[in-house]
Amino acid sequence: MNDPKTRVAELRALLERHTELYYVQNQPEISDAEFDALMLELAALERDHPELRSPDSPTARVGGRPAGGFEVTRHLQPMLSLENAYSEEELQAFHARLCRGLGQPEDAPIPYVAELKIDGVSLAATYEGGRLVRGVTRGDGVQGEDVTANVRVIEGLPHRITGSSPARMEIRGEVYFPRATFDRLNEEREADGAAPFANPRNAAAGALRTLDQALVAKRGLRVYAYQVVVPEGDLPAAATHAETLERLAGWGCAVEPNWERRAGVAALLDYCHRWQDGRRTLPFETDGVVIKLDDVAARITLGATAKSPRWAVAFKFPTEQATTRLIRIDVNVGRTGAVTPYAVLEPVRLGGTTVQLATLHNEQEVARRDIRDGDLVKVEKGGEIIPKVIGPVIEARPADSRPWQMPTACPFCQSTLLKPEGEVIWRCENVSCPARIRRGLEHFASRRAMNIEGLGESLIDQLLRTELVRDYADLYALDAQRLAGLERMGKKSAANLVAEIDKSRQAEVWRLLHGVGIRHVGEGGARALARTFRSMDALQAASVEALATVPDVGEVVARSVRAFLDEPRNVALFDKLRRAGVRMVDDAPADTPAGPGPLAGKTYVITGTLGSMSREAATAELEALGAKVSGSISRKTSGLIVGDEAGTKLDKARAAGVPVLDEAAFLALIMKRPDA
Repeated sequence: MNDPKTRVAELRALLERHTELYYVQNQPEISDAEFDALMLELAALERDHPELRSPDSPTARVGGRPAGGFEVTRHLQPMLSLENAYSEEELQAFHARLCRGLGQPEDAPIPYVAELKIDGVSLAATYEGGRLVRGVTRGDGVQGEDVTANVRVIEGLPHRITGSSPARMEIRGEVYFPRATFDRLNEEREADGAAPFANPRNAAAGALRTLDQALVAKRGLRVYAYQVVVPEGDLPAAATHAETLERLAGWGCAVEPNWERRAGVAALLDYCHRWQDGRRTLPFETDGVVIKLDDVAARITLGATAKSPRWAVAFKFPTEQATTRLIRIDVNVGRTGAVTPYAVLEPVRLGGTTVQLATLHNEQEVARRDIRDGDLVKVEKGGEIIPKVIGPVIEARPADSRPWQMPTACPFCQSTLLKPEGEVIWRCENVSCPARIRRGLEHFASRRAMNIEGLGESLIDQLLRTELVRDYADLYALDAQRLAGLERMGKKSAANLVAEIDKSRQAEVWRLLHGVGIRHVGEGGARALARTFRSMDALQAASVEALATVPDVGEVVARSVRAFLDEPRNVALFDKLRRAGVRMVDDAPADTPAGPGPLAGKTYVITGTLGSMSREAATAELEALGAKVSGSISRKTSGLIVGDEAGTKLDKARAAGVPVLDEAAFLALIMKRPDA
């Protein structure tokens, strides 16, 4: 048994990691019940050992940090999380505490509202004068990401409220995927060779943080509203929670339709038991029931802890489990080379479907749970589409059982697997690995990489199936005659695609770097590397130390780039691309003056839609003049470039005294470029 100080440190590290996985990466590895058990253990240790308490402990925080990529905005009031109850006894204990807080007998039939708990992502939508002006994710409970543009295309929240409403308020709700929409999305992903989303919450969180508004609209997200928050000191919007829900519906907000008023614990349990069995008939995923005190004035009396209101609780449905035989543990290789284990199971019915595969997350999780080939295992589904193995039935384990070992070589290309220092995931660094190439080709041809129009998913499948393409360089050996023989490819389509592929030979070096899929290197990093080294020869010769000095790169990315470039198969790939005539050098225009550009040292932010060019093109123009383009306003911002439908960045720029440039001023600015 560890001493309390050591165990507290261990628990905090574990909780920090799982909080990051849940709130930021949308890839939870443990269930809510397991997370709560760790949190309760930490809270008990901090209670018994006050000297070990810390203001930054996970027990004092609501959620995770904002994920990044969006502006951060504070909530009108903190968005607290709910305490969970996993049994009838825990629900009865909640009711007893609430009664004591209100000076009532512990069996008093206090009125509650019971609502189905949506498996989605919390959102706060701000209305001013009845008009939707802002949408913000939960974030850390105090501030979240401003996703206003995406909120405007989600069904369930009106852009304008008609009738009487508070002058300023937040309408809070849960963004979710309807079950049919989510199933269709996963079917499309599997048909395209992409991994299905683990559960609706992860998919909703990812879609809500997508920078492409059109893609968000296409995904079909919806939201159910459940709360109205007004500024401190203003009168509540309604006297009871039931009235609040009715008012939200009257304003045009979608409200979960199965809510009911219930008095006392027995009536609440009746509601919970009914929906525990009936939830499979619902058009959305639910993992429990949210129970709230109906009387708003009584809520104010009870107050809240640092993390949770004292007047509400989430009753969680028991997680569905089954027992089956684990035939073997295999590994999967993703587009970026991540190698992850999964379980191949004897088919078993679970949650209304037949399960044959289950996620095992990573090597550490397999070792921690001591899961082995041939084990009889417990499998859990809960709200997840991809089930996971909870653990083995030890007493049923075969006598000759041996611990599972992670393979040292990629099973698809035999490359040596590597695990970067400080990480838990093993990786195949061979960019031409057959398991990586399918999804890699889609990325290589995408608009933000080599921009090969017409090279879609179904065509990539045919090219791989017929073995016309085994790596990125093979694309440049394709001719119209061979392409015309494929399904749905006539002579004209084949000729057009060959022309697109040929045009991509002259793509800038940054596009090639972005396209080949170097881990940790996004579009910004690829641009920075290409700007610094100008050629693939110079980049391939650069040391880790030299790579780390590049702006927006740093040591972690530098090591990743160096490992990628040192892989022999990747060296061979770049040689093959070079022989195919793909551009490997970015020569500066002859009439470009030496030295830094005229905007060197300046930082600009772009907001809204420009009529003359895309955001990508505007960024390239500014960077060509030596400027840096950022995503958020700060004291260091040199100017905000404003297009149509500018968002909250314009208000922030004015408040901070940052110069604002309309499109005409921006075009005048970039005309300083000699080759403009």
